[in-house]
Amino acid sequence: MKPTIVVLAAGLGTRMRSGLTKALHPLAGRPLVRQVLNTVRAIDPGRIVVVLGHQADRVREACEGFGAEFVLQREQLGTGHAVRQASDAIADADGPVVVLCADTPLLTSETLRDLVAAHIKARAGVTLLTAIVEDSYGYGRVLRGRPGVTAIVEEKDATRAQKKIKEVNSGIYCFEKNFLLSALGMIRKENAQGEYYLPDTIAIARKKRTKVAAMLCGNPMEITGVNTREDLSRAEKIIRERTNRKWMLAGVTMLDPGRVFVEGDVLLAKDVVLYPDVILG
Repeated sequence: MKPTIVVLAAGLGTRMRSGLTKALHPLAGRPLVRQVLNTVRAIDPGRIVVVLGHQADRVREACEGFGAEFVLQREQLGTGHAVRQASDAIADADGPVVVLCADTPLLTSETLRDLVAAHIKARAGVTLLTAIVEDSYGYGRVLRGRPGVTAIVEEKDATRAQKKIKEVNSGIYCFEKNFLLSALGMIRKENAQGEYYLPDTIAIARKKRTKVAAMLCGNPMEITGVNTREDLSRAEKIIRERTNRKWMLAGVTMLDPGRVFVEGDVLLAKDVVLYPDVILG
């Protein structure tokens, strides 16, 4: 059974301080959403559903070539509300449903594939990807009890003690289809933001005695979201390093890899030599 992937790309991204919606900001020569779709395509999903919102037509155009389906979130009322817009597509899914955001370009296909495998093995209603980070500010904290994960509490709703927790929610989930459809109708917006939080499905699962599993991401960098221009700059450096390493392993010589920029859609042959300050786009 191939997974259905739901990519949330509706938000404007106010912290980017831009007239351009966040999903369209370029990273290594590709819009953010396209970076994520490249990762998604590598695990051979059954179908891809992109949730649109701000600048929907432009985001749709940026997604060309991936065979994605599109749904529109006219009002941005939270991640739970966004996924609800994809309910019809989810209902037709044959396998598990993976939900992730368009602003997580550092996630690798290997981690995504491992998450799906862990979910299937655990026979869980929901499996979330978590990470241990030094600075957990802004992340939803993972609350654990004797039976395992009991809830996710968002930054604005967390107590002083909960804010000290280092295990955080990545915002990347794998769901059993029927549980997800049921839980989406049970999410309430009784929180500081007045939004429908997808992480509330964890508490709903506990109430329904549905198994909640978690997979710890080996490299916390992968779950980093791009929320500001500074985040974008850090991600650009990491993607550039990955790209340059890939090409060097494929037989390309780079005299100073730190000063070579190769965008994502560029193809190189063996024995190409790239000198410092070369930019290929």
